[in-house]
Amino acid sequence: MPTPSTPAAAGLVLRDGPALPPLSHFKLAAFDMDSTLISIECIDEIAALAGKGEQVAAITEAAMRGEITDFRDSLQRRLALLAGVPATVLDRVLAERLTFNPGARELCAALKAAGLTLVLVSGGFTFFTRYVAAELGMDFVRSNELEIADGALTGRVVMQDWGDICDGEQKRLMLLQCCAAIGCQPHEAIAVGDGANDLPMMGAAGLSVAYHAKPRVREQARIAINEGGLDRLLELLK
Repeated sequence: MPTPSTPAAAGLVLRDGPALPPLSHFKLAAFDMDSTLISIECIDEIAALAGKGEQVAAITEAAMRGEITDFRDSLQRRLALLAGVPATVLDRVLAERLTFNPGARELCAALKAAGLTLVLVSGGFTFFTRYVAAELGMDFVRSNELEIADGALTGRVVMQDWGDICDGEQKRLMLLQCCAAIGCQPHEAIAVGDGANDLPMMGAAGLSVAYHAKPRVREQARIAINEGGLDRLLELLK
């Protein structure tokens, strides 16, 4: 059963529990990218421009709701539909469709100013995370590298030193590894996400934040931002 919760303000919910520590308690904040820091799901936008939008978006939605529980399987199924799509589509998504969610820049700037290390950990793609990380001042990044051959997507991802697909377990491991790297404990970390594959890292962090999230994620997060921007988190962390 979900823990009882209390509306802290319109569209801002705090689940019952111990008093929230001050912002100064936290040393690290880890963020999902798609639909959290940015307003789109990049794979859906790639698919839309390639004429495969409905097929891919249906799998994305089912995965984020937790109906498809194996993120690896859902990503591989979606990528397979994109085999042969020109890599120039990635440039179009970045230029034409990628926008930051309200409050993303403000929240990240405030956390950096407070001395927190910022982590971007995404089931999305390095083509986009490089841009987002540079814009928001991220210190660590983990995401999937699309394989491109002869100017087109192959429908696969590239193996990296940590693995090939950044799923929920990889997100959790990345949060823990980054905590270890800077010498902080997981209870000193914040994790922010919106989909089912964010739950493992949210569960490992001292403070979990759901941003305009799927019902299952809202129910399990300590804080749910259901209206307004990401910077509303600062209303609760003084």
